[in-house]
Amino acid sequence: MKNVIIIGSGIGGLIAGNLLAERGHKVTIFEGHSRPGGYTAGFYRKGYYFESGTLSFEASASVFKAMKDIGVFDQIDFVKQRIRLVSDNFDGTPENYEEYKKIIYTGFLSEKEKLDTVFSELDKMIDLMGNMDEPMPFLHSGLKMFESMLPYILSAPKQMQLSKQYGNMTTSEFAAKYFEKGSELFQLFSGFGYPDMPALFAGAGLSGMFTDYWTVKDGMQSWADILAENFGKLGGDLKLSSYVDKIITKNGAAVGVSCKNNIYNADYVISAGDYKKTFLKLLDDQSLIPQALRDNLAGAAVSEGFCTVYLGLNMSNQELGQYMQVPHVFIHDHKPGYNIYDSQDEEFFSKTSVSLYSPSMINPKHAPAGKSSLMLQTIVPYHWMNNWGGGDREVYGQLKEKAMEAMIDSASRLIPGLQEYIDYKDAATPLTYERFTHNTDGASSAWSWNPRKKFYKNVMSVNVETPVKNLYIGSCWAMQIGGVPGALAAAYLCVRKIK
Repeated sequence: MKNVIIIGSGIGGLIAGNLLAERGHKVTIFEGHSRPGGYTAGFYRKGYYFESGTLSFEASASVFKAMKDIGVFDQIDFVKQRIRLVSDNFDGTPENYEEYKKIIYTGFLSEKEKLDTVFSELDKMIDLMGNMDEPMPFLHSGLKMFESMLPYILSAPKQMQLSKQYGNMTTSEFAAKYFEKGSELFQLFSGFGYPDMPALFAGAGLSGMFTDYWTVKDGMQSWADILAENFGKLGGDLKLSSYVDKIITKNGAAVGVSCKNNIYNADYVISAGDYKKTFLKLLDDQSLIPQALRDNLAGAAVSEGFCTVYLGLNMSNQELGQYMQVPHVFIHDHKPGYNIYDSQDEEFFSKTSVSLYSPSMINPKHAPAGKSSLMLQTIVPYHWMNNWGGGDREVYGQLKEKAMEAMIDSASRLIPGLQEYIDYKDAATPLTYERFTHNTDGASSAWSWNPRKKFYKNVMSVNVETPVKNLYIGSCWAMQIGGVPGALAAAYLCVRKIK
């Protein structure tokens, strides 16, 4: 039996904790917040439930396998998401990638030849992804792992060819090959997913968004709570409101952590949180980090943050549903002058598109009787307006209010008179997310998705080992593109490292 400390109770930390405890190890999870979950969490305000971060996840085969391995799959009500896409030229809720193509073709009849070429390339990317209905190889071991990797090995030559062509090309560069910059089709194909992510991911992202996008009926917080409860039943110790201030090392190895002036010893430490802060803030001996890595860490770009508006509405789910049709709606409406890289554009929020998500349309219990809950989201520039006021609380409040009102105005395009129905209103900025998750700049999915700003050379690799012996990364930060799949893979690999 080993004594293992896990820093952070996000999805990676909770899965690693459960798997290790089940194997008989002594496991303690330290969580700085008052409840488990990290980005996979939620909260109530005035009877309205909202998600804290993650709204949905993909790679369901991997997620479901992990929950079955832990023994909690039957306790969680996973439901499939349907996404409606709205713009001036199209409006539809595609069930798959082929239906998505039909919607786009119908909206842009005069651009058929160009769309034929674009979709021909995206088709190749999707075909190369293979069988997405199987769990990731990282979740297996031994012969089963080799068997699951075989399809990827056999398709390696084609993967290398396509990766060479599109792996370092951004979605903006891809879109610019076919459409005039600033046009709606350019914005559509360049703006899918994270800004300037690899064009190679666009096809897979489009395919997965319509066929493999899931959420939890009772809310993400319920998922975290079930995992936390199961962890306790297995003998694990979850310490909430317990922020770790140092990772303690001895002779080049992690030997424990300090929290609230107490020292906790361990054979292994798993950091299930921000990679940057793990080394630049928590590690007690900076000399253990090679200078090249230290320099790389300091300048490494992280994924963009979100601004989220939380609304409690004096409107029934039925009435809200008449406008939204489905719980998740993407409004494509980038206005002239939109630039995700212009952090000094005071009018940014009046130019950006917003997505709408209603937790109460997933589950009516997420709002008081006769009312509904609604979330509005958009990706925002890094450090917008001197990082939201440069530390001035009054200016921060003014900027936050300005962003909220602009996003509500944008959503009113779909829900006329939205402002009049608001019973509760608040917002989270990247600073909010950083405060609660400790992710650098409120990063929503670990490192930057831009192929020109890679931290890891291989964007699909899972990197749990560190320069410090017995210190592992067990969060989405172990992969370049992060997300729930990255956290899952990291958790399983960390468990495999601990004998």
